[in-house]
Amino acid sequence: MNTPDIRVEKGHAEPEEVAAITAVLLARAAAQPASTEQTHRGRAKAGWRRLEREPGFRAPHSWHG
Repeated sequence: MNTPDIRVEKGHAEPEEVAAITAVLLARAAAQPASTEQTHRGRAKAGWRRLEREPGFRAPHSWHG
């Protein structure tokens, strides 16, 4: 296979530059996350309501939140 894994789209990269960027990309890909705990701390339930489960009319004083 003669197809390169990395291709320069604009300009000309010397072999040393391609090797340097390849080393950086491989190092980043191999890096482990700092902690093993879950980093996404989203809500447990959706922040919106399904309209078909809502009553037909909501009082204006309840619209603020």
